[in-house]
Amino acid sequence: MSLRVPKADLPAEMRENMIKQLGAVPEPVEVLWNNPKLAEANQEFAAKVATWDAADESLKTFAHMAVAAQVGCSWCLDINYFAALNQNLDLTKASQVPRWRESDVFTPLEREVLEYAEAMTNTPTTVTDELSASLLARLGPAALVELTVFIAFANMAARANTAHGITSQGYSDACEIPLAQAS
Repeated sequence: MSLRVPKADLPAEMRENMIKQLGAVPEPVEVLWNNPKLAEANQEFAAKVATWDAADESLKTFAHMAVAAQVGCSWCLDINYFAALNQNLDLTKASQVPRWRESDVFTPLEREVLEYAEAMTNTPTTVTDELSASLLARLGPAALVELTVFIAFANMAARANTAHGITSQGYSDACEIPLAQAS
């Protein structure tokens, strides 16, 4: 797959900061910069999402990876696996998200969160009252609301990236454990 929208030129300072932070400029930023107002709003919202702390960081990262695996966003899988490394999350678990149903490394709560992420990603959504009630009892209302909006944001990002033809940039190459392929 190749980019369906050309990369825009970023301001030099922004480009330099991203290279310092990540080693490369993320292609989604370069593509979205074709509309700077939209790109800035997206970056601001993503930065706010990153500050939310009612739900466990590993649950949110694994949920985003589950969305990415289901939608086929190799860029989101790549960057979130890299994020898991930098957040000191369990890389064995993170590496298994694309095949979580077959893997035995996840806790019952993590399995429910991954199931919830997939159910939210289905079109139409397939979230059941039972799954929602179970997560509400385990996480509490603040964390469940946060997790739900986080998964919705992951869907927006993954779907926009795949529609634009954005694919993995190799961020996860820094991880010692290879990312499993979906079954």
